[in-house]
Amino acid sequence: MSKLNKNENTTVTIKKTFNAPIQLVWEAWTQPEHIAKWWSPKGIETKVIEHNFKIGGKWKYIMPMLDGNEFVAEGKYIEIVKFEKIISTADFRPMTEGVEIQALFTENGNKTDFIFNIVHPTEAYKIQQEKMGILNGWGSVFDRLEKLLLEI
Repeated sequence: MSKLNKNENTTVTIKKTFNAPIQLVWEAWTQPEHIAKWWSPKGIETKVIEHNFKIGGKWKYIMPMLDGNEFVAEGKYIEIVKFEKIISTADFRPMTEGVEIQALFTENGNKTDFIFNIVHPTEAYKIQQEKMGILNGWGSVFDRLEKLLLEI
């Protein structure tokens, strides 16, 4: 079950407006060929291993790191409402485990208002993740998404 009624003490929120229509932003979030181009910090390529985009479906992306290790991102879709929200469990090993990610989309003319929530199991874990740079990491990823939206 989703934690959509999030607790501010356990949730990191990023808000952004993409200069692209909601259909295009949705496509970038739901099509593996697009995800591979933006779902990682600059300089790292994403390999889409699994992408079963349906409620209960699993996803798994691997990002090779410069030191030869792999960063594994995976989860299971909890809730999908077309052009509105994608909610998933998420583990980002070795750094973050047991969170829920919520991508919320709102049409705003030819733009898309976007809210991204990372819901942590505890406030202490949220604070630890903030200190590790979660906002910078996701900010970099969403900058890549913004650039991709200009290309597709």
